[in-house]
Amino acid sequence: MPAVVRIALGNVSRSVRDYSVYFATLAFATCLMYSFNASGDYLLAMPLNAGQLEVIHKAREVTGAFSVFVVLVFAVLVAYASRFIVRRRSREFATYGLLGMRAPSLAAILAAEGALVGAAALAAGLALGAAISPAFGAVAAFVFGVPWRLAWSVSPAAALDACAWFAGIEGLAIVLSVVDVLRRPLVELLGRDRASERLALSGHRGVTRAQAVLAVVLLAVVWGSCVVMPGLFVLAILPMGWAAYVATSLVFRLVATAVPACARRRPRYWEGLRAFALRQVEGRVSTGCQALSCTCVLIACAVCMVCAGLVFSVGQRAAGLADPAALAEASLAPIGYVGIFYGESFLVAAAAVLALQQVSQAADGRRAYATLAALGADAREMRAAVRAQVGAAFALPAALAVAHDAFGLMLVRQLARAVPDGTFAIIAACSVAGTLVLLALYYLLCVRECRRVLLGAGMPAGE
Repeated sequence: MPAVVRIALGNVSRSVRDYSVYFATLAFATCLMYSFNASGDYLLAMPLNAGQLEVIHKAREVTGAFSVFVVLVFAVLVAYASRFIVRRRSREFATYGLLGMRAPSLAAILAAEGALVGAAALAAGLALGAAISPAFGAVAAFVFGVPWRLAWSVSPAAALDACAWFAGIEGLAIVLSVVDVLRRPLVELLGRDRASERLALSGHRGVTRAQAVLAVVLLAVVWGSCVVMPGLFVLAILPMGWAAYVATSLVFRLVATAVPACARRRPRYWEGLRAFALRQVEGRVSTGCQALSCTCVLIACAVCMVCAGLVFSVGQRAAGLADPAALAEASLAPIGYVGIFYGESFLVAAAAVLALQQVSQAADGRRAYATLAALGADAREMRAAVRAQVGAAFALPAALAVAHDAFGLMLVRQLARAVPDGTFAIIAACSVAGTLVLLALYYLLCVRECRRVLLGAGMPAGE
């Protein structure tokens, strides 16, 4: 076995906790890419008549076009996960350089590690997609109004497409990781995992005001088009989505600049561990804003798409298309399935981004919490500080996502006029409430994991 491969295997086994998050992210991305492309095969495993087959073949053309956007979403997710790994292990890479390892050898080790984890995640994702195919088949059967039966489906064509997309995404992520490590001096790599981050241009009052004006303008364009010109929003959905992301990112930058400054002017800032908790959040402010912005937009899109998928599915039944043979005419089932599947995919992506951000921040802050414990800090206040850190990561994107959804659901309502108001209100409320409940459950799980990481070694006996 080549030395590079042996070193890569040893590094992956030693950093199994960090790589477990990375592995899970890649596996989920692969599973959802495969499942989305294999959606037609799930339906073909059901007992269908000629009219239903015609609708499904049309739907495969629609879902095939949308699969490109699924790939783009998970390309961003994989890039974020790769950045997480490089930052967490930057000190180790610097040590290799201090021991005399040349750049080509270090690049080969990084590439080998990425290839090993990527290959394992690809296999796991495809296997998971095939294993849970009955669940995706049930969703598709509900949306298309066809009878469902328990059946497992394997799509070689979808698997090949997922492998090709995954190879391209993971290959690009590996190249970017290698470039990121090799371009940094050893001194910077040694302290990168502990260095506090700063927002670029956050200290210039004029730039801050310009960012606020730009955020207001972009939000006015996006939200206004949802209410006044829904057709324009649908036609320009990609530019509108990008504008929403930029505006959200600017809002979080403004919050990250203004809230700490306001908090420090209040007497309660020095009570308990409030100052410490705020400083921990500020220490990862740059990557934190990126993660929260991405999460917020994904959550907002997930709610609107799930709601749209359910509304269109219910709407076609309410319009008298309960007869499966009639679905061949102007069916909204492809839109419904795309909406539900996109919503599920975006929720998984949002959860993965939050997990990476919180696990990374917890691992980086372990020494600070251990120092607090050694100084005799109250264990209850330390647990409260952990809850505050994780709570900020969940509450901020959830709150702004609800604001986005207040206008996005107006757009969905205008596109689904055939659905009664009462039915739409129930579906919209269930979509928002279900997402918030899921985030609350995930918040509790993240708090538990971060407590284990931060307080496991430093907690006084008996706590």
